[in-house]
Amino acid sequence: MRRNCLFVALLFVASVALAVVQKVVFLIKYASLAEEATTADFIAAIRHGLILDTSVAGYIVALPVLVLLASVWLPAKWWKTITKWYLLLVAAATSLVFVGNLGLYEYWAFPLDVSVMQYLATPKEAAASITLLQMADYTLLFIASFALSAWCYSGIMRLFNPSAGATSRPTQRIARSMAVLFLGGIAFLAIRGGVSVATANVSKVYFSRCMFLNHAAVNPVFSLLASSAYDKGTDEYEFFDDAESLAVLQAIKGEAQTTVADTLLRTTRPNIVLIIAESFGRSTTDATIDGVAVAPNFQRLKREGVWFENLYANSFRTDRGMVAVLSGFPAQTRSSVMKNPAKSRRLASIARSLRQEGYATSFVYGGDPDFTNTASYLYGTGFDRIIGQYDLKIDAPTSKWGYADDVMADLFLQHIAECRDAGKPFLATWLTLSSHEPFDVPVRQFDDTMLNSMAFADACIAKVVDALHATKAWEDTLIIIVADHAYSYPYGIAGSAVERHHIPMLWTGGAVRSPRTITTYASQTDLAATLLAQMDIVHGDFLFSRDIFGSDGREFGYYTFNNGFGVVDDSGATVYDCTSSRVISPDSSAVQLREGKALLQMTYKTLEQL
Repeated sequence: MRRNCLFVALLFVASVALAVVQKVVFLIKYASLAEEATTADFIAAIRHGLILDTSVAGYIVALPVLVLLASVWLPAKWWKTITKWYLLLVAAATSLVFVGNLGLYEYWAFPLDVSVMQYLATPKEAAASITLLQMADYTLLFIASFALSAWCYSGIMRLFNPSAGATSRPTQRIARSMAVLFLGGIAFLAIRGGVSVATANVSKVYFSRCMFLNHAAVNPVFSLLASSAYDKGTDEYEFFDDAESLAVLQAIKGEAQTTVADTLLRTTRPNIVLIIAESFGRSTTDATIDGVAVAPNFQRLKREGVWFENLYANSFRTDRGMVAVLSGFPAQTRSSVMKNPAKSRRLASIARSLRQEGYATSFVYGGDPDFTNTASYLYGTGFDRIIGQYDLKIDAPTSKWGYADDVMADLFLQHIAECRDAGKPFLATWLTLSSHEPFDVPVRQFDDTMLNSMAFADACIAKVVDALHATKAWEDTLIIIVADHAYSYPYGIAGSAVERHHIPMLWTGGAVRSPRTITTYASQTDLAATLLAQMDIVHGDFLFSRDIFGSDGREFGYYTFNNGFGVVDDSGATVYDCTSSRVISPDSSAVQLREGKALLQMTYKTLEQL
């Protein structure tokens, strides 16, 4: 029995040690994200993370403990075989989660959680952001991690002797059972996170204002298991009673005006060309490299139209940004309403509102519109026609995501001409894709592949605008260019940072009355109400969308990240992390904090009721 007890103890210790090794690798890979951190800070991340590492180790030893207990009363040779294969499975699973977390953190900036499952339904697209070299590196890392874990577990298995109780007397078996139950109790305490009232949870390991250090402390296996087992949703974001949160939301929106106070358009029924630019953050479109502008066309175009200086994306993924743009519905922190067709089709949308006014509505995308249930959302919310990669018969190479933006720019122009020839007013939407990881574009202007792809996208978007400008279609056309989300640039910027969510929006075309700059702070969600108000179309069904020019409500930008939110206005910003239940920005405002909490609570409350 001593050997078996030693087996459980060493299995537990080895599991914790392997998690620590993986944490060290993570810290080394992303050390640049905490340039001001000291060695003591990195050690603190490992030390604080031990509570979740031990919790995961408790889960790992739970089955071997049960096997030991069963073997005391039901001796059999296959108990050892079961345990051996179980540990090999554990080695493979933990290594896969480790590598997945290591690879995805670069793009997501938060520990791996159940939201990754939403993207695995379409594995080809989910893997499109990874280059072949990265795939090879992560495969080798997985093999190394699995080999190390399997080697440790195999060595410890030599101590396992499930047949030790085969010839024992009943009293000895009872004693051995009690010993095994004692081991099980210790494992349970480890899983629970100790004897305190608060059980193990991700927030227990948060210790720093540097979110990267907090994320490094989190065990990704625990994060994945916890988010899978318990999606708190509405219950988690109960900051106020429902009446109070609704009152805050109504105060934010203010009283809508019956007439448009500030008319941007020459006509209330323009043809609308909406270009949703992939990953077009202000930090990239405003960037210069050795004096050369990354997006020179955009800088030129913004002087020719209505430029929104202080607009903020609601999230960091396309599926959430599209819903914010098209439906005026705020992004969720750890889920995506687009993934739930039963709910997403009930959202208000620009397309549905315009279709009711006699508009033809279409959506063009060079990739697969089935990714993340995009097509079901678009059809469900009022788009008549969706043109995707597999509808196009083009003799042109594709990137991992689909046809490049230069190919799609020509096709989109043809589509706009067809819409105009049909004789109905139209909404034609194009989602670009070339400025998405892995930034594979057919030209090379900058050495930085991300900035190079932004320059390419900038040229392709300008090609559409300039081509329309040269036609008679220009006079009654409104072109809206807005990003789905921004990119993490400068590199290493926190996923929760205000700068990470600052995006451009431009209205141009012959339907625009005159060029001007709008300095009002606003969000993607405000596009829907603002556009429909300019067109004198009722927009009361957009609960969260505020007409930038037509209400006396608060002026601010709002965004969410993984289990947190930010509110920014001309006085500054408040960024709140719900995991640690604290403000993580250098400064904060009680008003902004209250508004952000109310918006987050009402988002989930509304989502629950859809």
